[in-house]
Amino acid sequence: MAKSIDEIQNEVIAEFSDFDDWMDRYQLLIDIGSEQPPLEEKYKTEQNLIDGCQSRVWLQADMVDGKLQFLAESDALIVKGIVALLVRILTDHTPQEILDADLYFIEEIGLREHLSPTRSNGLAAMLKQMKMYALAFKSVQNQ
Repeated sequence: MAKSIDEIQNEVIAEFSDFDDWMDRYQLLIDIGSEQPPLEEKYKTEQNLIDGCQSRVWLQADMVDGKLQFLAESDALIVKGIVALLVRILTDHTPQEILDADLYFIEEIGLREHLSPTRSNGLAAMLKQMKMYALAFKSVQNQ
């Protein structure tokens, strides 16, 4: 059975709790981003670029069997790690589950307080875009 959004968040929190030093946590974020398969060129479009991010972030969303599948990439290492975490947590869930999700892992791992204001804004923009996709797919489902 698929894991819930909260179960995946708890796994992420556990992974980060192994490291007390923020330099180690940044390295973990970079590693997580590096493990992401590269986004296919056909998805690197203006339409998929997220507004509000200082670095370039592309986000592709598709609906498969009633669940959202996200693919993403960034040209900045730490941002790539952040978006990889969001993809990992939100992919394979229904639009409603994504809309209802409380993404507490961001506070729990100390991400918000250790990001620069521009990266924090970027994180908010990525989340907003993912929720907007969920909303759009939900409205299509309900027609």
